[in-house]
Amino acid sequence: MRRLHPWALVLGGLLCAAAAPPRSYPHSAVLDGAAAYRLRWGRRGSALAFRLEVRTRGYVGFGLSGSGGMASADIVVGGVQRGKPYLQDYFTDENRVLKKDPQQDYHLEYAMENSTHTILAFSRELHTCDTNDKSITESTVRVIWAYHHKDMGEAGQNYHGSNRGSKSLRLLNPEKAEISSASLPYFDLTNKDVPIPDKDTTYWCQMFKIPVRHEKHHVTKVEPLIQKGHENLVHHILLYQCSSNLNDSVLDYGHECYHPNMPDSFLMCETVIFAWAIGGEGFTYPPHVGLSIGTAGDPQFVLMEVHYDNPSYIEGLIDNSGLRLIYTPVLRQYDAGVIEAGLWVSLFHNIPPGMPEFVSEGHCTLECLEEALGAERPGGIHVFAVLLHAHLAGRAIRMRHFRNGEEQKLLAYDDEFDFNFQEFQYLKEERTILPGDNLITECHYSTVDRIRMTWGGLSTRNEMCLSYLLYYPRINLTRCASIPDIMEQLQFIGVKEIYRPVRTWPFIIKSPKQYKNLSFMDAMNKFKWSRSEGLSYNELVLKLPVNVRCSKTDNAEWSIQGMTALPPEIERPYKTEPVICSSSSCLCCSILLTLLFVVHVTARTIGNMRPFV
Repeated sequence: MRRLHPWALVLGGLLCAAAAPPRSYPHSAVLDGAAAYRLRWGRRGSALAFRLEVRTRGYVGFGLSGSGGMASADIVVGGVQRGKPYLQDYFTDENRVLKKDPQQDYHLEYAMENSTHTILAFSRELHTCDTNDKSITESTVRVIWAYHHKDMGEAGQNYHGSNRGSKSLRLLNPEKAEISSASLPYFDLTNKDVPIPDKDTTYWCQMFKIPVRHEKHHVTKVEPLIQKGHENLVHHILLYQCSSNLNDSVLDYGHECYHPNMPDSFLMCETVIFAWAIGGEGFTYPPHVGLSIGTAGDPQFVLMEVHYDNPSYIEGLIDNSGLRLIYTPVLRQYDAGVIEAGLWVSLFHNIPPGMPEFVSEGHCTLECLEEALGAERPGGIHVFAVLLHAHLAGRAIRMRHFRNGEEQKLLAYDDEFDFNFQEFQYLKEERTILPGDNLITECHYSTVDRIRMTWGGLSTRNEMCLSYLLYYPRINLTRCASIPDIMEQLQFIGVKEIYRPVRTWPFIIKSPKQYKNLSFMDAMNKFKWSRSEGLSYNELVLKLPVNVRCSKTDNAEWSIQGMTALPPEIERPYKTEPVICSSSSCLCCSILLTLLFVVHVTARTIGNMRPFV
């Protein structure tokens, strides 16, 4: 009997692989700083296929973790030992003890090893019915990785040492056809030697003039230019369109944003045209949409706002980060726009301390959408990407969509929100927003480790609850948000009267006696919050009337701006769609003969294969 080539044993790791079509992996990421560990992946129906390319001849570990650490993680370990492949499904308990999973849901497709690298290809169902596995959804996934120069020994585990780490990814991002931009012109908007103060939060603003003039072009891609070593310092970058009434005198001058001494010209830049946040990569517009530049109605002056996060108060930092805008004279069908939706950033947004979960809602009201879309686009606008934004207390964010009182499918969500990984989510299908629709940005927070109130604000220790919607065609609506009523919030803690007229901010309380002459912030901190009080307060806040913010470009407003509206009656909490799970036990046993034939043919082919580089 003729013996199979040794590679046949390697390729025979997954029984179902013989029936599978050739694999492609549309997504990839380097997981470590030394570029020794590359992950490739792609959707396969109800499963996800992975390929690991790692610079080692020992074992390779890969896993999914709720926290980014080893505790309560879903792990797979594999390699090639003495010419034979191995792949084992493990999990860890809360004490990080590694245990073999009785239900093996990761299935090897093939394994290779040469003088420098090990390659593993395997797949797993998105939802496996296994309580030891992590379901794979459209939310952020904290991928953990490790490797060792030796294989897993029968006598025990070889500890990976420093060859380990974690990275947040979205494994179910839709596949996008990448259009080459190598030959297209571009321009950079970058800070020039900005001194970063030794304080935890700094917002730095710099004015720029768009260099493309007199003829319409479309920006097709925006890339972050983050100074090397400052990947954790630069938290997010916003690009605002400024008033067309400005002139070149505002250029070449940077200053702290939101500062009493900042230039008045900064106040004339209110329209967000692009947003990037930490962990995000470059953003490519769909083939039929672009960011318009070069005409009288397009931005001529832009303000770049960079949020620096320096929690260790490091001194002497100098930054030169910014954005690269790649553009083309070949026009696309539609101009892109951005709507900022959610909670207006203010002290009226607040979260009690010690709460394992607290929910805030920002409303893009039907009144605002009715007026703005009814006037400019009765047929609706089409959303193609969403960036969900919160700060350190954020745990989950959802963008809920209502039409005629009926809830639609979630516009976007992230139930595993990671402050250090915020990027635009491409929608699998574009979503039409019609006049009279409601959009609610729903943010979930945890303040169990805090002893004082958390306030809406700019610092990463403050909070935000925002969604940035990328859509087409562009209309004159830049902000669709809300502010909750503060007086009814204060009534919850027993405040009866404030000093009027209001001459100070935060305003001062007049009665009752225990809060007399305190600011409303001090009064809220003085109140003895318990979890039951926090829950009652949360129920109240979600039902309060809201002040509508409905803004145009150039600081103009729709007539609905400033009116009071009642939030819609909605089902809380949001009911997630039922998950259909399936065991990924191999069902291909009937094709054993086919498998042997395919493996034999493949082995002959691989016998002539060059080593992996």
